Amino acid sequence: MNIFFEESGGFKAGTVLSQQGESYQVELPGGRRSKIKGRDVLLRFESPTPAELIAQAQAAAQDIDMSFLWECAPADEFAFPVLAAEYFGEGASVAQQAGLALALQASPIYFRRKGRGQYQRAAQEQLEAALAGLARKQQQAELQASYADQMVAGTLPDALKGKELQLLFRPDKNTIEWKALDAAAIALGKTHAEVMLACGGIASPRAYHEAAFLYEHFPRGTGFPDVGPTPLPDDDLPLADVQAFSIDDSTTTEIDDALSVQVLPDGLLRVGIHIAAPALGIKRGDPIDEIARVRLSTVYAPGEKITMLPDSVVETYTLAEGGARPALSLYVVVKADTYDIVTTETRAERVPISANLRHNELDSIITEQTLADGSGDYPHKEELRLLWPFAQSLYNKRQAARVGYGLRPEVQNKTDFNFYVDGEHITIKQRMRGAPLDLIVAEMAILANSRWGRLLAECGVPGIYRAQRAYGVNRTRMQTSPAPHEGLGVEQYAWSTSPLRRYVDLVNQWQLIACVRHGVTAKLAAPFKPKDADLYATVSSFEAAYAAYGEHQSRMERYWCMRWLIQENKSQVQASVLKGDTVRLNDIPLTLIVPGLGLHARGTQIMLDVLSFDVVTLSISVRVAQVLGAGQSALADDDDEGDGGAGDGGGGEGAEGSDSGEGSGSEGADGPGGEQGDAGNGEGVASVRHGDCTDSDGTNDTNDTARTSAAGAAGTASGASPLAVALMAAGAHDASASPAC
Repeated sequence: MNIFFEESGGFKAGTVLSQQGESYQVELPGGRRSKIKGRDVLLRFESPTPAELIAQAQAAAQDIDMSFLWECAPADEFAFPVLAAEYFGEGASVAQQAGLALALQASPIYFRRKGRGQYQRAAQEQLEAALAGLARKQQQAELQASYADQMVAGTLPDALKGKELQLLFRPDKNTIEWKALDAAAIALGKTHAEVMLACGGIASPRAYHEAAFLYEHFPRGTGFPDVGPTPLPDDDLPLADVQAFSIDDSTTTEIDDALSVQVLPDGLLRVGIHIAAPALGIKRGDPIDEIARVRLSTVYAPGEKITMLPDSVVETYTLAEGGARPALSLYVVVKADTYDIVTTETRAERVPISANLRHNELDSIITEQTLADGSGDYPHKEELRLLWPFAQSLYNKRQAARVGYGLRPEVQNKTDFNFYVDGEHITIKQRMRGAPLDLIVAEMAILANSRWGRLLAECGVPGIYRAQRAYGVNRTRMQTSPAPHEGLGVEQYAWSTSPLRRYVDLVNQWQLIACVRHGVTAKLAAPFKPKDADLYATVSSFEAAYAAYGEHQSRMERYWCMRWLIQENKSQVQASVLKGDTVRLNDIPLTLIVPGLGLHARGTQIMLDVLSFDVVTLSISVRVAQVLGAGQSALADDDDEGDGGAGDGGGGEGAEGSDSGEGSGSEGADGPGGEQGDAGNGEGVASVRHGDCTDSDGTNDTNDTARTSAAGAAGTASGASPLAVALMAAGAHDASASPAC
């Protein structure tokens, strides 16, 4: 005997092997045996076989008209054999009865299951609503299929226009538009972004990467609301008796810092570090502050810049040449022979800016040699000759402090890369770190940030500090109390020299102005009081935003590196081994994984075949063509993968990187390479460090190189100016200076 029964919510048929009371031992067509209770048995039959019954029942179920069946069914609850007799006639076969049971079970909108083998037809209004819903779903399915077909054919459906970014970056996966995009991607074997690019929904891979960042962090656009006239500082600001000059890239407009030098009697020099002072006009809580507090930093990437402050504010406070600009000035009095600091003073004032020097125009002219022998013709030549040995002295003292913290001195002979974007053409230029202009700007910025951090602490005014331990996890952190920055070799370090570009610096500038104006009572007048919750919130928000902006810059630099490979038609590239399978190209700052590279010493030179790359996913495939051996330049430049970060010294953080160089290195290290970004990059130019100044253990891997000696004429001419006398002293100091990077 065979039976048709219900099991686990479905219908099955099998041959009875034995019966015990109301239970059956049944063998199914596949050979599986099961114990079936009598109440689950719906039909008993001798023929056909169970397998044939199921096949015939399924065929019969396909031919049943469910609408007609619903009309034939009684209004009350019924057993399916009863309806089978009504639909097929009194002589309905077992296969027809089983087929009707299958049809009833598969059509819940027509019939409701009321028990084993028992059903009741749905109410008419419920049936009509359910059928309308089915029609809508069918229409949507057809529409979805139409959208998918259009995208497979390379056309963007009208319904998806205007929704491209939402579908890619924040999709509602229940919409037919997203389901169609997903279906097209599966059909083509591509990512959603690649499908959208192929259909013209996104103009280019560059636009895709930029849109991904903007959609997440600037959903309302990058423009500024109308905030009215730019707030100006008080009219009673004194005019400084100096002629200051800045050092930046030729395209920089956010000029934050300038320098000045004056020769004092008794063999002293007064060095002025002048920082643009928007905090003299902008007040905490005003509309411009609200904007800056949301943006927190200027965003830099190759070919793009999103400023923290509106253009009108930048134009008002940038240290552009030809006028007196509001500034917060740190004056440092030093001995002209030893360059020991005698005293410091901070003032809020208007500073005359005589020149905006451009390092990309002067780097080839202002070198260690020309500074030593006095050759060359360039603006502020004498001031720069005085600043150069002072910067070297500051650098050497910081290195001694680093050694005291258990670190090796920094190395300055590293390579930075500047990105210049002109339309879709990319130029990547190498620039050696540690050039005189770099070092001067870097050391003056570090000095200002360190001294102003001390001033905040002495006045009991809270500020935002950068602290770093020599070793361990989470070495670099931001906090509201002073602590040593061991990587830089300073006792405290408070970002204060980029208030046009970083909100942290603007906050610290407010606090510093309170110290200048109120002295010991500054903590009562400062905008942020001790334990101010907003100060802690600023630290947290800034770190998150700064990391996101840095990630975007790194992503865009990788994109432009790949575009450079395409542009230059590079089928082979030379690279240096960093660690394991990780290599870095020599011509551009692109780091790759080379599977199966094998074991090679750091700095080993290899030639790679470029097989393929994808500027959408930013992936690249290469293989080793030839191992060339070790190279001195590569070894000296190799510095990534430090314990706990990228090393401890040289500029991984981009601490004072100018405009687009800001933060372009890895976060593992604060260092002067980042400070040198002030002299290193300009707007529309992105700079990436070719690593920090340290090797895998966070320390130097090269010997210091000797400084070029200065010939320095002895004695003074009759009637020589004090500045000339000081310059001779600077030359003598430089000639006997200890080796440095």
